Amino acid sequence: MTRLVDKAAIAAAFGRAASTYDSHAELQRTSGDLLMGMLEGRQISNVLDAGCGTGWYSRAWREKRCHVTALDLSPAMLNHAALQGSADNYLEGDIEAINLADQQVDLAWSNLAVQWCSDLRSGLSELYRVTRSGGCLAFTTLAADSLCELHTAWQVVDKRSHANRFMTFEQIQEACEGWRYSLKIHEISQSYDSVLSAMQSLKGIGATHLHDGRKASLMTRQQLQKLSLAWPQKQGQFPLTWQLVCGVIERD
Repeated sequence: MTRLVDKAAIAAAFGRAASTYDSHAELQRTSGDLLMGMLEGRQISNVLDAGCGTGWYSRAWREKRCHVTALDLSPAMLNHAALQGSADNYLEGDIEAINLADQQVDLAWSNLAVQWCSDLRSGLSELYRVTRSGGCLAFTTLAADSLCELHTAWQVVDKRSHANRFMTFEQIQEACEGWRYSLKIHEISQSYDSVLSAMQSLKGIGATHLHDGRKASLMTRQQLQKLSLAWPQKQGQFPLTWQLVCGVIERD
């Protein structure tokens, strides 16, 4: 499944979020920790953190005494990671065209980044290529029905798409066909005191950017009020629900 994805605009959107990203990145921590749990007991000494963002998990792998190469599309994110000494090497670039030779790392790790690929199979193939035989690639991504509350509320307001729609679990499975893989899906729900705080959390991690490069328009006060009324609330809170897919592919 190939999609129109404006990579330069995505890099710019995440670059703008670099300074606020960590304070809003609860989902990234949850997903990364679930993925770490799938790798317990493996001998890993050399890691590629593909789509490293601010370098949170680059640092986590370095603390495990791994040699880490941090890769990101956004120069601002890489700079933020470098200022914190997150990795041993830094590489600006695209997961779908990694500037590394074949079989360089024990683990190609990518936490909530491959959903920005134009073609998931292409991105996974590159991660597979740079992984040594006997190693693995581990990734998390988002599946269809993520942000269902947001989509439901906007349908009432103006029927336009204000957030990305993601691949189905079956399409993600298809992208892994031909490899030895394990996929798990988790439903993750976060709650906010208001629609505004829910929307700010998405903006804080760069996630309001649309795949095709079209900018999400600024909300008017009237739209915000309509969204608040249309949002499916739970016990006075405004939930955001994500369908999170964790995957491990063995490198033969």
